[in-house]
Amino acid sequence: MSRKDGVNRREFVTSTVGVSSAGAMASSASAARPAAKRVIGANDRINVGFIGVGGRGSSLMRLVSRMAEQREDINITAVCDVYQKRKRLAQERSGAEFATLDYREVLARPDVDAVVVATPDHWHGQIALDALDQGKDVYLEKPMCHTIEEARRVAEKVKQTKGVLQVGSQTTSSRQWWKARKAIADGMIGPLLLSQGSYHRNSVRGEWNWHIDSDAGPAGTGDNYIDWKTWLGPASKRSWEPERFFRFRKYWDYSGGIATDLFYHVVAPLNICWEEPQFPYRVAATGGIYAFKDREVPDTFNLLADFAKGHSLVLSSSMANSTHIPGLLRGQHGTITMVDHGKFEGRTDHITVAAERAHLEEFVSKWGYQSVDIPVEETPRDAHMSNFFECMRTRQKPVLDADTAYRAQVTISMGVESFRRGKILYFDPAKERVVEKAPATG
Repeated sequence: MSRKDGVNRREFVTSTVGVSSAGAMASSASAARPAAKRVIGANDRINVGFIGVGGRGSSLMRLVSRMAEQREDINITAVCDVYQKRKRLAQERSGAEFATLDYREVLARPDVDAVVVATPDHWHGQIALDALDQGKDVYLEKPMCHTIEEARRVAEKVKQTKGVLQVGSQTTSSRQWWKARKAIADGMIGPLLLSQGSYHRNSVRGEWNWHIDSDAGPAGTGDNYIDWKTWLGPASKRSWEPERFFRFRKYWDYSGGIATDLFYHVVAPLNICWEEPQFPYRVAATGGIYAFKDREVPDTFNLLADFAKGHSLVLSSSMANSTHIPGLLRGQHGTITMVDHGKFEGRTDHITVAAERAHLEEFVSKWGYQSVDIPVEETPRDAHMSNFFECMRTRQKPVLDADTAYRAQVTISMGVESFRRGKILYFDPAKERVVEKAPATG
């Protein structure tokens, strides 16, 4: 095969295609001893590489570019995408000195301190593992990974390498979750019983039906070239299908649909509210393709999870109806309304804590009111990325660290599997794996 941008495509495909996303993900990079990491001082510039610069990656690149203009301690030095046009445009817009179709060339550069990974979901795990092994810190777009096994391995790799990994669910940097966490810790609502949330959208064409560049593909030349075999990576081999490339979230091979794209923005902040990130005990999911028949993943999806500490989670969603339900934390003594408009990614200036009527007298005696709005400060739009860069300097745990993100991933991925298999599934925390029968308790 020919070389494009100096990369031997046959060598790259041979080392990646056919790798199982569920277990045999180790590459030569991941098997090697972790590379030395540059120590970044308070005044040192952080050099960032972007891997995946489609819609989401481009948005993050614009954010970091604005931050770089304001702070001058951040620099975008490399960009990567398997689509030649996206790669070229990203380099022009960011001013990066290096651009490639091969993410391994970004990781090999000593002038790259961190990578922002915004590829389709099925590549998150492998790239994160390789990046950590190369001594890079990682901003990993949500969902954390495509499978539970990948998420577990990434969390373990973070501990092994002592790397900083922030999962990119930006809403977790909003203050309402931390206010709710404190209210629970203070005992305001008594024992936690039930968390609820939703994610609803509606459109004429259907969610994820993004524009298709009709001239682009593996047979394209110049800007129209797409390295399809590399893009497939650990997923099943198949002939070029522009629908799958440009609208990947509609297909199980590359996405978990609503659960991994949208419920991650609900389950991750709830794990913050609960004080301690938790694996689910039992998960069931229902729904179907009710409105849009052009996809594999459901357009309407509901998830129910139970946790061993004695509380449950209820989530609803539809991509054909946009009316949310409030985001609530229900306790025996009171209720916390975290987002009364129901949009977990939406802004709010307060949370509300209200007493349960059965415990009203006790609640008022202890707190002095039966309902209170607790103000929430506005969160800067760059807060989540800023937290990542700050943690690179301090080596502290970021807002959405690997362990918390892993536990959120288990809940939503179990929901995907429950729906696809038509079964209630259980999680064995000792073995950290999904089982079909409740694990024995000691």
